Amino acid sequence: MVAFFCLFYPMLLSSLFAFLHFIFAFGVISSIIYEKILLKKQISRQIGDRIRKVDGFYGLSAILVLVIGFARVLYFEKGSEFYFSNPFFHLKLGLFVVIGLLSIYPTIRFMKWKKLFVDQETIALPDKEFLLIRRILNSEIALSILLLLSASLMAKGLQL
Repeated sequence: MVAFFCLFYPMLLSSLFAFLHFIFAFGVISSIIYEKILLKKQISRQIGDRIRKVDGFYGLSAILVLVIGFARVLYFEKGSEFYFSNPFFHLKLGLFVVIGLLSIYPTIRFMKWKKLFVDQETIALPDKEFLLIRRILNSEIALSILLLLSASLMAKGLQL
């Protein structure tokens, strides 16, 4: 039993980290999509609270996908040399950073909405704010698709 555990422990741990990486990556993408679905010109207090909670889950998932991803790069899988020398790893990481930077504006707006709900049950978003947030969320979704493509190309060891 001990020999079995020692033999398969690294593989099990690697599989667990891969599983967690995928779960939190899907958490990031599903959060962005859910925020887009919830976003309307008229936001009720309940929907505003839900968007803020989803955005918090998005932030937590993004941090965990990054931490777990780097643990996989450094301690599991194909080794850090493979990843750091792969241009698609750099593209994937760059896209992740761009998506994260794009998310700052919506997150700030979502947090500011809380103050608006103190005096009212529903807020009407200005056209400019609504359209900008919607464009940002659409951009995050499109960039996430490119990120997934770059992850697949990276995993296959494709070089430019």
